[in-house]
Amino acid sequence: TLLKTIARVLTPKEGRVVVSGTVFPMLELGAGFHPDLTGHENMYLYGNILGLSNLEVTRLYDSIVDFSELAEFIHVPLRSYSSGMVARLAFATATAVQPDILLADEILSVGDKNFQDKCMKRMTNYLSNGTTIVFVSHSAESVKKICKQGLWLEHGEIKMAGSAEDVAEAYA
Repeated sequence: TLLKTIARVLTPKEGRVVVSGTVFPMLELGAGFHPDLTGHENMYLYGNILGLSNLEVTRLYDSIVDFSELAEFIHVPLRSYSSGMVARLAFATATAVQPDILLADEILSVGDKNFQDKCMKRMTNYLSNGTTIVFVSHSAESVKKICKQGLWLEHGEIKMAGSAEDVAEAYA
């Protein structure tokens, strides 16, 4: 709910959310993909949903395909992709441009261990280059790797706030 409020998908019932910068929400990887379109076509569709122009997607095309590791399947309809392949394409497309603010909901469970490591490397690179990442995860280890600050929410209430290390340890 918090991420959807920051992404302006939901309006808060009380209080307010102030956002400064470009927000890329990765709330549901592949939301908006169409199963009858190819991976190639879905890259453009998803890129447009994220606010990228077709020209920008074309400019990023090779890097998206390379990162997704789906070159041999890119012209195949999405309905023949595994869920992991869809998530790879979605992650590669959504993270092809470095946003000011990245909203990430449980996204590091994408693909195999090598691909997860590649995703983690991209996220840490974003952090070192100034992107703010609002990261939601039940994995205490992922939180400790990515975050400096932590917030434990339970049923809409703040259970704990502080360093990511402290919050993740208490949650675990």
